Amino acid sequence: MFTIREFLRAEVKPALGCTEPGAVALAVARAREELKGKVDAVCAVVSDSIYKNGVDVGIPGTDGLRGNNVAASLSAFCGKSEYGLEVLKDCSRDNIAAAMDLLEKNAVQVVPDLEKHGVYVKASVKSGKDEACCIIEKSHTGITEVTLNGKTVFSAETSSAGSAATGASITDQVAGMKFRDLVSLVDTMDTEDVEYVMAGVDMNMAIAEYGLDPAHTTGLDVGKTIKEHSGPCFDSEDLSMKIKAYAASAADARMAGTPMPVMSSAGSGNHGVTAILPVAVCAAHYKKEREETAKAIAFSHLATSYVKSRTGRLSPTCGCTVAAGAGAAAGITYLMTKDAEKAAEAMLLILGNLAGMMCDGAKYTCALKVGTGAIEAYHAALIVMGGHHPEAQGLVGHNLENTVDNMVTVSKNGMENLDRAIIEVINQRFA
Repeated sequence: MFTIREFLRAEVKPALGCTEPGAVALAVARAREELKGKVDAVCAVVSDSIYKNGVDVGIPGTDGLRGNNVAASLSAFCGKSEYGLEVLKDCSRDNIAAAMDLLEKNAVQVVPDLEKHGVYVKASVKSGKDEACCIIEKSHTGITEVTLNGKTVFSAETSSAGSAATGASITDQVAGMKFRDLVSLVDTMDTEDVEYVMAGVDMNMAIAEYGLDPAHTTGLDVGKTIKEHSGPCFDSEDLSMKIKAYAASAADARMAGTPMPVMSSAGSGNHGVTAILPVAVCAAHYKKEREETAKAIAFSHLATSYVKSRTGRLSPTCGCTVAAGAGAAAGITYLMTKDAEKAAEAMLLILGNLAGMMCDGAKYTCALKVGTGAIEAYHAALIVMGGHHPEAQGLVGHNLENTVDNMVTVSKNGMENLDRAIIEVINQRFA
């Protein structure tokens, strides 16, 4: 059994940019670190989900460049695996120019393997006669193998230092736990844990404020537009518009490639935005104590991971709305009631509402989905706190465990070809 600190360090960590191209960049960086000479070519074979999620999303610090191929090429020049999901944070103008030159030479390929699902990246980097490869599996930082000219130089199976091993094992443990047992970990938080959680609040609030700043455009400016047209509603007792605007603006900035980190949740920055900001906005409005706020946000992270551990790290459904939206609903409810049973009921409302929202890749319009997950989380909490109890109807079962199982069944059996179909549609643009 893991501790709350181990959970937070494995499941809640800073990420710069979208985590799918981040995983591609991380694999390229780790492979390149085995080479001594200049990079001549890069090829990354990725799962359907990694390919789909990274095609259109902005890469931080590149002034609007987008896509897995840009991330892969950049990482060949400036990526550092020690930074984890912030692998590209040292990106410079010279690095961008070198990366674009490599792309123009058609020396960078990112190829989908439609038989691979979830998190999978195999990056091969060539320099002269040498070739290094790095494989990432299960989690976005899950480096499982590194080879140089066919010889294994690192294997997660034989090294307890593998950064993925802890995260993957905790995810597996979460998948086998009952909800009440999992969320009870919030009662074991100490001052260090509180400060770690609140650092994530500061991080995600900062990028939300950037997205709301009228001095610049970020993506579709979803959050900014909501705020501008909310009028008095934005600062009213009804927190709907404020919650939606803050969450959407953070996603606006992130999907556009703003070079600011976010605190992720369950392997996704947008999950972190959705899991943290609605709870934080409510806590600030109701002037909750710092420890109270941190525990409610940790509750949200735990609830998000509860759903994600069962649906898979990447899935055909939109995790920002389904998993993190459910987490935020649970966190808000717990903040206001300290009742884990009511929090679980709020999650049922989100799952019954948003389970059918598909993921069609990371891009500007993710801000719309993040905003939807955030506002619906708030409404679900209000409904449950108003004394209403969701009944077993449709995908909603008699309890949270049963409902999540139902959702997984529909996702796996009813949506198993969805990613393939979406990739076919996306690739028509490049034909």
